Amino acid sequence: MNPDLHRVNPPELSPPTGFSHAVVATGSRLVLLAGQTSLDADGKVVGATLPAQFTRALTNLLTALRHAGGTPADLARVTVYATDVSDYRTHAGELGRIWRELAGRDYPAMAVIGVSRLWDEQALVELDGTAVLP
Repeated sequence: MNPDLHRVNPPELSPPTGFSHAVVATGSRLVLLAGQTSLDADGKVVGATLPAQFTRALTNLLTALRHAGGTPADLARVTVYATDVSDYRTHAGELGRIWRELAGRDYPAMAVIGVSRLWDEQALVELDGTAVLP
């Protein structure tokens, strides 16, 4: 848990599942994370399914964050871009388990946005984010 991030989930709003409604950041360093897809080290999209690609994209995002000096608990905001929102909703439970395994339960403010395609045509999902480090 990052003490410089306070997650806000007002009782008047629908209970959040896998995200926070708002995150108040008071840390001293801002890390802006570029969109990550399921590219491997050779620049090739790996994974034939949305869960497989989500796992790799999240791993890539967390790798960039770790090398910038942060941890998953430092994530204040993540945006997910999905080429098939229905498929994303179908796999939501599995994607939530993947998130918890890789990033824990300190959920950032999040949004899932449907897009017609991503930069790499084979990519099904992309994640970008903002982290606040102490």
